[in-house]
Amino acid sequence: MLCPRVLPARVADVAIFVGCAAAMLVELARSHKSEPSVLGILAILVACAPVLFRRDHPVPAMACAVLALFGITSTSGIYETIPIPSVICGYALAVRLGRRAAIWAGLLVAPVVVVLILTYSVHPVLGWDTAKNLGLVALPLTLGVAAHERRAHLAALLDRAESAERTREEEALRRVGEERLRIARDVHDVVAHAMVAINVQAGVGAHLLDRDPAQARATLRDIKRVSGEALTDLRSMLGVLRAGDEPGTDDGAAPVRPVQGLAEIDDLRDGLGSAGVDLEVRIDPAIATLPASVGATGYRIVQEALTNVMRHAGPTSARVRVARSDDGVLIEVEDDGIATPAALVGSGAGHGLRGMRERATAIGGSLDAGPRPHGGWLVSARLPVASARAGEEVDSA
Repeated sequence: MLCPRVLPARVADVAIFVGCAAAMLVELARSHKSEPSVLGILAILVACAPVLFRRDHPVPAMACAVLALFGITSTSGIYETIPIPSVICGYALAVRLGRRAAIWAGLLVAPVVVVLILTYSVHPVLGWDTAKNLGLVALPLTLGVAAHERRAHLAALLDRAESAERTREEEALRRVGEERLRIARDVHDVVAHAMVAINVQAGVGAHLLDRDPAQARATLRDIKRVSGEALTDLRSMLGVLRAGDEPGTDDGAAPVRPVQGLAEIDDLRDGLGSAGVDLEVRIDPAIATLPASVGATGYRIVQEALTNVMRHAGPTSARVRVARSDDGVLIEVEDDGIATPAALVGSGAGHGLRGMRERATAIGGSLDAGPRPHGGWLVSARLPVASARAGEEVDSA
């Protein structure tokens, strides 16, 4: 079913003008009080003209429509239809300008109506005729104000909906950016740890190739294992990104390994041992109740810290301590190497330290790193539990 097409505004105005003029001319032709005259007809057309420009100029249109009443009543004997143009202009004024303009219009037009009644009407001032005409002043203004406020309310609702939509889009973009940054950090940690371990082990293998072939073969096996684990981690990350590409099927999805937490720090021991780092791990059993985000962040911090140990300290011993407190978890990674702060920064460790600080800050924690008084390096991170758990509840909601 086709909906009727709405007339253009200017065509509608002309139609209203013709309707007002026709109503008054019909009343003039049927009136027995006076004969139609050219001056009377001209006065009617002039009185109807304000409806043509009421949309763009509501105040002048209202003023002209009210003043034209004097011309009509002076040149013809009609009274019933002459308020129509002023009623239409009054409604247009209130719709366009609102309550304050409508109140001022009512206060200014009401005395003019009373003067017209006193001058041209045969009815008493304190009578029904006066009440009716004053009602024709108040009613269109009231209806116009109601329409104006309804439009303003709808516009406010629309603006609020658009603002909410923009906020949702911005929040979605922010979450996408944070997720991309998290994935980039994970890829950096996995690749950096594996490549440093492979680099160190390859150097050891090359050194032992002629002197101790058996040990060289063991080193090559360690390289194969470390690279395989790194590939598995990368496939897990990419599998998370690719999951859901084909709804209803898992075809082509990479196997996803659970996210490592602090309890999996022992898994790093083998790779460090083959690189010449003797690792001691002390983990508080209470970390089993940590939020997943805290556990994953702590694991990545320890992994990056131990990667820096392999890269800069050489064969040494390192210790990892994870202790649970009432409001969070304390992580310490220290080594007995001989690297200096200048060597660490100059060789690229600054990016790793910055990444660790960013990870800790992202969940409301803090991280400090620096040389130990008697040699070696210490990384200390404190991760809160309450803020991380609240963040996970918000994400799940």
